[in-house]
Parts: sequence; structure tokens; C-alpha cells
Amino acid sequence: MFNGIYSHNAAPTDAELASQALNEESTYRFPAFTCNDAVTLGLSIRKRFRGSSRHATKGRGLVLKIQTISGHDLFSCTVGELGGTSSLGDVSLDAWASLDGMINVVRRTGHSSFYVEKGIGAMGKSPKDVGIRGDYAVNGGAFPIWLQNSLVCPIAIVAAYGGSSYEDHRLVVTSIRDYLAKTYNLTELQPQTPSVAPSNGRRTSMEWVTGDGYPVRNRAPSPFEPVDYGD
Repeated sequence: MFNGIYSHNAAPTDAELASQALNEESTYRFPAFTCNDAVTLGLSIRKRFRGSSRHATKGRGLVLKIQTISGHDLFSCTVGELGGTSSLGDVSLDAWASLDGMINVVRRTGHSSFYVEKGIGAMGKSPKDVGIRGDYAVNGGAFPIWLQNSLVCPIAIVAAYGGSSYEDHRLVVTSIRDYLAKTYNLTELQPQTPSVAPSNGRRTSMEWVTGDGYPVRNRAPSPFEPVDYGD
């Protein structure tokens, strides 16, 4: 499941999962990203989910969105019917709110929502402990689209919500990996073995998540902490 990185006798820790997610962000970067890329990638994620056991066997639904970093929608779709409460195949009405909350986390931190979730867990804290309030949802499934020649900020965000943090993250990351391999012939991409987080190329101001065994030099406070949300 993790390319032999982790022991088969023990589940990976939150710190290991956070470090793996961080390495995925550094590895899976685009030479360019256009509106056509967004549509093609979105349809690829939709197709992959429809063929998965979650949907084909268990009847789960999914909401999917690709946005620019400034918030303009490039792709949006639903797998399943909205609003139902009795069928497992239906997508709940609050699914879009959860998806938007995950996107907000990526936009605020520059990191995948799965990395933020597991990084907070590795510190032994809850989202509330690091100042996450309001329109933020710390669930895996939202992933930043970085360009290879940019160290400033992501250009877009891919987000999928199907109710499983880990599976939603893997759905998005695997689809991005395969899209890069097929479209740009980037077949050698493999995330590095987790070592010290964060990896090179990340913004110092956002290097705030750590855990046992993964020290971060000059770690800044959580990007959520300076915001005063009141009582």
C-alpha cells in the first residue's frame, strides 16, 4: 500500500502519513495546467471512482471539484444523486459544504487537506487546538496543483469528497500521478521515502506540521492561529 516504505506488521503513524503526503505534493507537479487539463483530469477521477468498489459495489457517491487558487471553478460534478437519505448511492446535501471546507484548507496552507489532517494528529492536537474554525474541513481529499517552476503558491486545487479521508486522498493523488504519466510522459515520478518533513521547495511560512521522528527546522506557528475568530 505504501510501496514497501512501512512495515507490514504495523499501520503507518500519522507522522509517516503526513510526510508521505508532503512528498507527494513535491513530486506530483505539472509542467503546465490548463482548463483542458482540469476537465480531462476531472473526468479521469470520476471514471476511476465509478469503477471502484466504493461506488460499483457499495453504492457510495462522490462530489468533485477543481478550482483555480483564486476560487474559479474549472470542473465540477457529482457521482450519485443529491439529497437522498435512504440510499447509499446518494450524495448528502452537506457534501458540497465539506468539499468547499477542504478546499479552503488547501488555499489557506498550500498543503493537501490530508497532510494537514495527519500533521495535526501527529502533534497530538485537534483542528480546534490549532485554530481551525468556521469554513474549514480537515478531511483528506483536497490536493494542491503545483507547477514545476513555481515555489510561490499552487495554481489550482483538486478536491473529492466521498466520506473516506484516506480513500478520497488516494483517489485524487493516484489520478494525478497517472495523468502526469500519460499526458506528460512523467513515468519516473515516485514520492521519496519519508525522512525529514517538510521537503525542499515548500514555503517556510507554512512549515508548521510536525510529529515524532519528523522534526521541522524553524517551524512557524499554524497558519490558522493568527486569525481571531472570537468566542
